[in-house]
Amino acid sequence: MKWLHPPITKIYEALGSVADGRVEASGNTGKVYSSTGNKHYDISYDAEAGEIMANDNGSYWKGYLGYPAIAFLMKRGTLSYDGKLGLLLKGVAWKDINQQFKNDFDRALEFILSTKSDEERASLTAFVAKVDQEIVALDLSLLGKKTKPPEGY
Repeated sequence: MKWLHPPITKIYEALGSVADGRVEASGNTGKVYSSTGNKHYDISYDAEAGEIMANDNGSYWKGYLGYPAIAFLMKRGTLSYDGKLGLLLKGVAWKDINQQFKNDFDRALEFILSTKSDEERASLTAFVAKVDQEIVALDLSLLGKKTKPPEGY
């Protein structure tokens, strides 16, 4: 079973989480801490099989590749990462902003990008489009059975 394609905002969120230092990767497993710091998501990856599993809400409930898996893949070098661009998204309170916009990810992203210069937005957009194509090329499947996300904010 293949992962659905993630909303584009999840790539931005992954980029920021790597910049925040919220991603731990050790071999084929990892942890990604939420923007609130109150919980973490577990990641398992099998590169040879092209399979990954993460227990975030988007992955579990919606079936798309969530930001924790994307961040993990950035951290281990499977997907591109640009530290300079990551710094533009460092410290973003994703959970709070998503809640503010009632989980309308497009509106939340629009709000976040409105705080950036035209040049920064253009650089971020181009980079995220590149990573989006890398995700398509990976064509990842689910690794094992889905596990429920952690509870909490």
